[in-house]
Amino acid sequence: MEEAYLALGRKILEDGHLKEDRTGTGTRSIFGYQMRFDLSEGFPLLTTKRVPFGLIKSELLWFLKGDTNIRFLLQHNNHIWDEWAFERYIKSDDYQGPDMTDFGHRVLTDETFKESYENEHKKFCDLILSDEKFAAKHGELGNIYGAQWRHWETKDNGFIDQLKNVIDMIKKTPDSRRLIVSAWNPEDVPSMALPPCHTMFQFYVNDGKLSCQLYQRSGDVFLGVPFNIASYALLTHLIAQETGLEVGDFVHTIGDAHLYTNHIDQMNEQLTREIRSFPTIKLNQEKNSVFDFEMEDIVIEGYDPHPTIKAPIAV
Repeated sequence: MEEAYLALGRKILEDGHLKEDRTGTGTRSIFGYQMRFDLSEGFPLLTTKRVPFGLIKSELLWFLKGDTNIRFLLQHNNHIWDEWAFERYIKSDDYQGPDMTDFGHRVLTDETFKESYENEHKKFCDLILSDEKFAAKHGELGNIYGAQWRHWETKDNGFIDQLKNVIDMIKKTPDSRRLIVSAWNPEDVPSMALPPCHTMFQFYVNDGKLSCQLYQRSGDVFLGVPFNIASYALLTHLIAQETGLEVGDFVHTIGDAHLYTNHIDQMNEQLTREIRSFPTIKLNQEKNSVFDFEMEDIVIEGYDPHPTIKAPIAV
């Protein structure tokens, strides 16, 4: 099944269009691509490079809690959302440190600036962890995934818990074609630190199995997409357990599937590696609700990947 992902990387390298992007990094991009993973054949955590499953677990649990503040992530040593909160902070009137103008690009080329950036970033993270008021103000990312999944605001000042509603529907009306959760809320997009890349997902029940399809408007194929595959596979496993179903397929549909130009060498290296068997996932069978799971309730077994391949994140 991992070949489905590698085929996407190969396709972009061979046929991708050169495009400019918001970050100024540049990409190779294709539009409209779909992958399918049979979850009964193993958990789709890539083996041609190590993918840190602990980060995937903590991020998904963060979403499930409806949380939008990076403090929970930092408490679990998860820094994958730091950059967006830090960027907001250094642009605020509260920031009194050295000039960080155009930090996203200078940090890659200027060693002196990189050291300064890393020092300020560490101070920022330490303050998020130690100062609740600072965290409340500068750790917030806006109404991103967790808020939309669990607390979609309505025009009459109410809210919709989309995820809970969908789980209830799977239990009561499993043949429904409306088993959908949307993270793309046009009213909230301007205030989000990063508008949702994985914009909506839909469930499908057949023959006692739960399948999930994700529509992702934009996919960073080298860094982000491996996380997305594993995250939604995990979500499908969690909901299948609560609803008494087996797992079926995870279908991943991507709009703009791209490789950043500074990830080309890394993707080429990954494509030279031999695929290994996917691991398996073990869930705490005593947990009856997806909202009750903690980090220790989710374990990956038999994961034997090739080493990590490092690549810079584009902000």
